Amino acid sequence: MKILMLGGTSDARKVVESLEDKGLLGTFQITYSVAGLVRVPKFSCEVISGGFTQRGGLVDYLSTERFDLVIDITHPFALRMSSAAVDACKQLKLPCWRFHRPAWQAQEGDQWQRFEDWDDMVKATADYASLFLTAGQLPQDVIDRFTQQTVLTGQKQVIRTAAPPNAELPDSMQWIKAIGPFNHDAEKQLLLDYNVDLLVSKNSGGVATEAKLSAARELGIPVFMLERPVLPMADCLLHSVDDVINKLVKKGLSSDHNV
Repeated sequence: MKILMLGGTSDARKVVESLEDKGLLGTFQITYSVAGLVRVPKFSCEVISGGFTQRGGLVDYLSTERFDLVIDITHPFALRMSSAAVDACKQLKLPCWRFHRPAWQAQEGDQWQRFEDWDDMVKATADYASLFLTAGQLPQDVIDRFTQQTVLTGQKQVIRTAAPPNAELPDSMQWIKAIGPFNHDAEKQLLLDYNVDLLVSKNSGGVATEAKLSAARELGIPVFMLERPVLPMADCLLHSVDDVINKLVKKGLSSDHNV
């Protein structure tokens, strides 16, 4: 069985590492795809990076390489890639599975406001003096809106990403390069050092970056949370790394039995 795994997340790495430990990578002939913006993992299976345009597009790549299954374990906000996977699989009549880690849930003491888009969120930040932007790569138009806000209000903004920003940042916006996981004490100190009075985040979920939320909770700092995009329905929705492994093993056993 030949499988294309759309990865780039810690969850996807855990799936491949678990299959490696079980000696099943060869059985499933997995190709692991990653954008490669931050780092390219080293696995015993084939790893490709840089997207599918250079390979003739996703549909052509899946068809030419004769894949049997696509598993989407990308970032929950990777709307374009997740949508492309569903569309390509529909065209080729291939199954498309998806696992995205569970979203964060507000806890007692949290001061969250939820937003569906950047426009409303940026406008709502105008009354705050010092923002900590921890929402990954931001589009240039969103950066430009924050820049205009700085001009109008004198607002201070710090942005943290794992890779250099794709957008051009203004001189007034300070960039911090850092890769998780992050711990509570360090996140708390960072919020204090920059006098942050508002944390801006995507609801990415996962344990690697959730310490910022507990730190904000302890300090009484409000959080503006961008909700996840609505994705087209995949053929199978899985809810944990173990679910992915177990379903793969079952599918592998079923395939062996059919042979």
